[in-house]
Amino acid sequence: MPRLTRYLPHVILTLGACVMLLPFYWMVLTAIRAPAEIFNISLWPIPETFSAGRNFAKVGERVPMGRFMLNGVIVCGGILLVQVLTAVPAAYALAKLKFPGRNLMLALVIAALCVPMQALALPLFVGLAKAHLLNTYFALMAPFFLSVFAIFLFRQSFRSYPDEIIEAARLDGFSEMEICWGLVLRASLPALAAFAIFSVVAHWNDLYWPLIVVRDTALAPPPLGMLYFSDAESGADYGALMAGATLVTAPMVICFLLARRQFIAGITMTGVK
Repeated sequence: MPRLTRYLPHVILTLGACVMLLPFYWMVLTAIRAPAEIFNISLWPIPETFSAGRNFAKVGERVPMGRFMLNGVIVCGGILLVQVLTAVPAAYALAKLKFPGRNLMLALVIAALCVPMQALALPLFVGLAKAHLLNTYFALMAPFFLSVFAIFLFRQSFRSYPDEIIEAARLDGFSEMEICWGLVLRASLPALAAFAIFSVVAHWNDLYWPLIVVRDTALAPPPLGMLYFSDAESGADYGALMAGATLVTAPMVICFLLARRQFIAGITMTGVK
């Protein structure tokens, strides 16, 4: 019985992981199959006829997938950079500085976490339209420059930094910004890595906002580019569609695998006081 109690959680987690990974496995399997085998329900990983080269070649021939991927890198990188530049000082102030209204500001940050993007889409669209900024990289990035989730995450991580070190740095002549960026953030790099993964994955996979503000194919990020590809192919060539989906998904999987330790450490640190 003790052995069963010990291994049962691992068995349950393994089954859950298999269920979660099955759609991705089916996506890759479809991407390497020939058209005649697309609707074969077999999960055997080796198809009778490999068609990976044909399927992936179609993606590059019929849509500018390289351009879509580059757009995704530009948009995700720009958003992440501005989010860090704005969230880190705000989180440091909420975690380590005492000023009137600090608790109210924290309450507003937490309340803002409950506001969905869809509720702000119309006023943001109208504002960008009046400013003639639709169909630009700025329109894709601007609504996400300020991340209340980043402020909350960094604030939770910064709280664990010793106040004694901050006081000593102040006595040595460090400014608050030097303490924030040079000491506190450097000690919270796992939290930064965790947020970077959250941010990049969320905006790399975002279709809702780009579908509203972008009409030019040259500005389309990967999910919107896949939508254009689906329209061009009338949804019939599932092998090529899944090949494109594999190309879009692979960078996120690789990034997570490379940063998984920092991601886990960052999430853990935010719960330590």
